Amino acid sequence: MRLQLNELAQSYRYGKARGIVSVCSAHPIVLRAAIRHGLQINSTVLIEATCNQVNQDGGYTGKRPKDFVKLVERIAAEEGLPADQLILGGDHLGPNPWKFLNQEQAMRKASELVKNYVSAGFNKIHLDTSMGCKDEPNRISDELSAIRATKLLGIAEITAKKNNLPPPHYVIGTEVPAPGGANHLLNKVIPTTPKNATKTIEMHLNKINNEGYSDVIPRIIGVVVQPGVEFGNQNIVLYDRKKTTLLKKILTDYPNLIFEAHSTDYQGGHRLSELVQDGFLILKVGPELTFSLREGLYGLDLIASELFSSYGDRPLYKQMDELMVSNPCHWNAYYFGTNIEKRLLRHYSLSDRIRYYWNTEIAINAVDELYNTIQGKKIPYTLIKQFLPSETKFADIPLEPRELLISKLSQNLQVYSKACEHTPDDQ
Repeated sequence: MRLQLNELAQSYRYGKARGIVSVCSAHPIVLRAAIRHGLQINSTVLIEATCNQVNQDGGYTGKRPKDFVKLVERIAAEEGLPADQLILGGDHLGPNPWKFLNQEQAMRKASELVKNYVSAGFNKIHLDTSMGCKDEPNRISDELSAIRATKLLGIAEITAKKNNLPPPHYVIGTEVPAPGGANHLLNKVIPTTPKNATKTIEMHLNKINNEGYSDVIPRIIGVVVQPGVEFGNQNIVLYDRKKTTLLKKILTDYPNLIFEAHSTDYQGGHRLSELVQDGFLILKVGPELTFSLREGLYGLDLIASELFSSYGDRPLYKQMDELMVSNPCHWNAYYFGTNIEKRLLRHYSLSDRIRYYWNTEIAINAVDELYNTIQGKKIPYTLIKQFLPSETKFADIPLEPRELLISKLSQNLQVYSKACEHTPDDQ
């Protein structure tokens, strides 16, 4: 069932909490899987891009906001998704990609970023100005963060009006790890305290009201808090709802707000459902999906290696490793240990930093070579069962590899959609 952003809080307030999964990825196959899944179950499709991933300078995907919108809308049109069933969001919009600059320069870039996102058609805007810039502490005060966020909100409002676009919806709050993920072993994650959550909300609402944007406050739909979930390279910190008993009670004081949960990857249906029941009605997922995509690609790489001597011995795996070793900027600050340990992390880490490389020419060509090798070939049941056991329905028929990958991703998305409707698979 379709659910709009402004209906989330109402569903929670009346004891029938329903959530929306937020797909945070720029990979075309992940995007297609999300759009197709939403179409099949007639649900809202929320797709978000982060400030590091997509920005006016290209981000790590090489895409500007309008390029990302064009890609998503093209896939949506090909799949037949109605325009009113798609919501585009911007995540962590603020100075983070330019925090090496002084605050004035970084905020100028952040202002341009917000203007680009809104004018491109992004309607859900997460304002995040909490990070310190050059010569500032790593995390600035709540007051300064609220002042900066209010400035960006004003730019978003002006941009939407100037371009005759619907007024954006906003999410505030930033008590989560910075975009990009954790770079150390995580044993526990402490949830946001009610006091800190209330302080963040009040500070933002007061600044927004005092700057003359009181009419925008009903469109502030959520606040980002830390529910105590996260994942490291090789471990997952699972949700423990007993630790958020007091936190969730603050929503009674703010009936128009819900919580947005970041890094919910790998939590599983039972805990995702508990998050929704506890007011975390926007569940963000990204690395879990590209991890699953990589599993699928590597499974096909192994199958092609077994079947076709001309293909070689796992060429996709080997080319991706060479690519990551030759250009380590996206992983070397996150993966540690011996050479063997770092090699395993490059390919199999839960943080899935290999996702930063799939859009390079080398990776695209390697994947195309894999597709061309197995496209239309009949794969024996035993090989599918060995390397991709969840996809045996693709055995012994002419193979369309992209369809197999989408099918695999749909299983991840199904866990989320069931949790958003309180019917988790593993409860």
